[in-house]
Amino acid sequence: MPEVPVKLYVDRLLKDSRSLAKKLALLPGPAKDNALRAMADRLAADQEAILAANAKDVDAVGKSYEGDAVKDRMKAAVARVRMTADQIKGIVERLRVIADLPDPVGTVTGRWERPDGLQVSRVRVPIGVIGVISEMSPLVTVESIALCLKSGNLCVFRGAPEWNLTHQAIETRLRQAAEQSGLPSGAWIWVDRPDKEIAVELMRSGKSLDALIPRGGAGLRKAVMEQAKVPVLCHDGGLTQLYVDGETDIPLAQNVVINSKVQLPGAANSLDTLLVEQVIGRQFLPPLINRLLDQFKVEVRGCPKTIALMGQMAMTGHTAIVPATDADWRTQFQGPVLAVKMVENLDEAMAHIGEHGLCLTAVIATTRYESAMRFTREVDAGTVLVNASSRLNAGDGFGMGPDIGLSGARLHAKGPIGLEQLTCEKYVAFGSGQLRLPHPVPETYFDAIMLKRP
Repeated sequence: MPEVPVKLYVDRLLKDSRSLAKKLALLPGPAKDNALRAMADRLAADQEAILAANAKDVDAVGKSYEGDAVKDRMKAAVARVRMTADQIKGIVERLRVIADLPDPVGTVTGRWERPDGLQVSRVRVPIGVIGVISEMSPLVTVESIALCLKSGNLCVFRGAPEWNLTHQAIETRLRQAAEQSGLPSGAWIWVDRPDKEIAVELMRSGKSLDALIPRGGAGLRKAVMEQAKVPVLCHDGGLTQLYVDGETDIPLAQNVVINSKVQLPGAANSLDTLLVEQVIGRQFLPPLINRLLDQFKVEVRGCPKTIALMGQMAMTGHTAIVPATDADWRTQFQGPVLAVKMVENLDEAMAHIGEHGLCLTAVIATTRYESAMRFTREVDAGTVLVNASSRLNAGDGFGMGPDIGLSGARLHAKGPIGLEQLTCEKYVAFGSGQLRLPHPVPETYFDAIMLKRP
């Protein structure tokens, strides 16, 4: 039997999305929390079955690379797909953390009374139907579904094909647990076809989706930004840049740089560009770069001043740094690569950050209060940190709980997109007959308006 055409498949999938979203928006907080805890318990109980499904995905990925002459590629692909018992425990714990977070839906964020007695409130409500296109691990899958559910949104999820059987095993158990705990059928929509065209069709589903979130590499983010006909809520894109001021605690700054780059090099908030005030360059950079090259195997790409400073390293047996290109200052590496530039002062550093594309995370390492305050006020970034690792730019790093991605955009929200950011605000006003003046009825008749009756 031939497969249903992609467009027809997506249209059928999203046909009832609006009515489902309305049901989810009205769910009480305790019902959502109970469901999330039941989902966590079910995954914990069925850990072995999930690992067995994952083993089949690992075998399939390994076989797909059998003809590849570069064995390291196969090893990397297999390692990426393989899951462990500890990872499943991490997923279970993440579900329980989300269940314990305060429900943002219905939160009153502002309330005031007008001179005429009108009581005005600003209240958090769900966004609606949120599409998530992911190339990432099942942790992101479960996190996306759980965060959307907790915030009253309908999640339409399309996962990475290489985890196909693992996703099926997890999603089936999540759905069964959710329905057994009393959630309505269809608490999220699962896209179970691997076709790339499905992802493209979701990007174009402006009539059915209220927002879209890509979770993956630069290729996916670029495709979404170019083809989406629906607002993109966040996309983890943008640079992470760190400036080391001339007045700084050098050991602290070196630790912040290493943690920002090395703690998880593939993360969206790992360090891409290091800017160092040249007055401390000779003291700060050589020992730091030595450690990055030799101890952490990070490829360092330097500006001409940095190359000149480190020029003798290759002759002394150290791995040499390489010259940076113009493209390096605009690249989100998400890997063990770091671009390093010496700048004259804070003004040049902030100018560099402003000129080289969207800034996701900006960090300053300084002991000078005036520099810190200028940096936080003037740098346009999703998150600005002072004397702290860029890797803390995350929901859990800020005590918000898990997030569904990071945003550097100027609309809706910057920084981690957590539960609150998965809602928007509406106004609710209570009155006692207040009118917009001038009223078309003469003032003398305000107290005796006669309504015509049929």
